[in-house]
Amino acid sequence: MPKGSPELTNARKEEIINACEKLYQTMSFKEITLKEIGNATSFTRTSIYNYFQTKEEIFLALLTREYERWIADLENILLQHRTMSAKHFSEAVANSLEQRSQLLKLMSMNHYDMEENSRPENLVEMKIAYGKSMEMMKKCLNKFFPDMTKKQQDNFIYNFFPFMFGIYPYTFVTEKQRTAMEEAGVNYVFMSIYEITFNCVKKLLEN
Repeated sequence: MPKGSPELTNARKEEIINACEKLYQTMSFKEITLKEIGNATSFTRTSIYNYFQTKEEIFLALLTREYERWIADLENILLQHRTMSAKHFSEAVANSLEQRSQLLKLMSMNHYDMEENSRPENLVEMKIAYGKSMEMMKKCLNKFFPDMTKKQQDNFIYNFFPFMFGIYPYTFVTEKQRTAMEEAGVNYVFMSIYEITFNCVKKLLEN
């Protein structure tokens, strides 16, 4: 780690993560290189290695930040409502993920490669954020659905969170994919992030 204040270090990291995020809006993971990311920052490309050793570590940091933003969204749901019906809670969660398409896109990536090419401390940081998102969801379930048993809560958590990894590829399809499905005669129902999330959460709560 380079010498300097924690504020400067954090600012440099944020700039690198922001550059990666901006590139990811128009480029694929494979297309983005450390050189591309370095060119989008205000300092030299080689300086990136002072903060991140691989491209995968930068994406992992971006994923961590997206989890933290979603945790804040869930906390707002928790604090802004005294009670919520299954329908209203499903709507709130669906709205929160509709605003977090970047999170869902990152979740749909090949995590094996991303995690394998990141240092343990970076991976632990992301796992902590992931765990906190599960805990915040549990707090919401405890508050709004106090009659749920621990087994029912676990059933919700361990069905919904794996489900989230498939939301983006199901809701964001290319014209090539759409045409292939049509030509294959597959009766594919195209849904939005909101629709697919709402239906899943509501069904899990009803069960």
